[in-house]
Amino acid sequence: MGVPDYQSLMAPCLHVLADGQSLPVRALRDAVAETLKVTSSDREAKIPSGSFVFDNRMHWAITYMAQAGLVTRPRRAVVQITDRGKNVLRQHSDRVDNTVLAQFPEFTEFKSRSKETTPGSTEAQENTDTVPPAESIANAVKLAHTALADELIERVREREPEFLEHLVLRTLTAMGYGGSHGAAEHLGRSGDEGLDGVIRQDALGLDRIYVQAKRYGKNRAVGRPEIQEFVGALHGAQADRGVFITTSRFTPDAQQFAERIQARVVLINGIELAQLMIRHNIGVQVRDTYVVKRMDEDFFEDA
Repeated sequence: MGVPDYQSLMAPCLHVLADGQSLPVRALRDAVAETLKVTSSDREAKIPSGSFVFDNRMHWAITYMAQAGLVTRPRRAVVQITDRGKNVLRQHSDRVDNTVLAQFPEFTEFKSRSKETTPGSTEAQENTDTVPPAESIANAVKLAHTALADELIERVREREPEFLEHLVLRTLTAMGYGGSHGAAEHLGRSGDEGLDGVIRQDALGLDRIYVQAKRYGKNRAVGRPEIQEFVGALHGAQADRGVFITTSRFTPDAQQFAERIQARVVLINGIELAQLMIRHNIGVQVRDTYVVKRMDEDFFEDA
């Protein structure tokens, strides 16, 4: 029968996980392959980048269901069905696909974040026949990075607050802050006055950027009071520039306050932090590489 598309793998995944026990991804792949009678030769089929077709499609089936809240990943390379996933399986025992997932706001929000803002982007994601191949590739990469950003920030939330404090300093220095003569210093300790780190832009430390990092769950937003406390800490340090980073989000009131004050305060939410990590290769690795070639017109002109 060949390798099923990733949407056809969703329901079989949920059936294997239906008992509620967590299962390593490798064991889940094996169980689904056995259920669907995917042959060994089909499982060995590869895409041009070298990844296995079946493994790649299983990855996207799990990723999409995780975005919709049907499964969770309690530990690295481990999957477990949720109560929502059990309900969906009871209602859609034969097939679960993107149409089913679209009823959940978490999934639609994920898809909206992964769409390009340029015209034709929706078609590029849903029907690759309507756009040039280069645009399809670019949109596929964006979709993969959107899912990766969600996974990254969830992993950061699982770590201790000090991990986040060091992470944000490393990310900001990777972006170029601190320069060749500056330095980043972790301050997250007793007596830090609410400041978790400082980046000195010059050797003498005359140009300083202070950092505050808050590890919050995705349902807890940073409000105006936290930003006001941060601004007060900046004034205490005789500084007028700071970066406030959270693993969650900011309330509109907090954003408006940060825009109105005299001090320059930049707010970075969890998704933005994860996107910066991806862009500057913090906590990520290159998985696949594709080379797209075009005609060398000069070769024929000079011949």
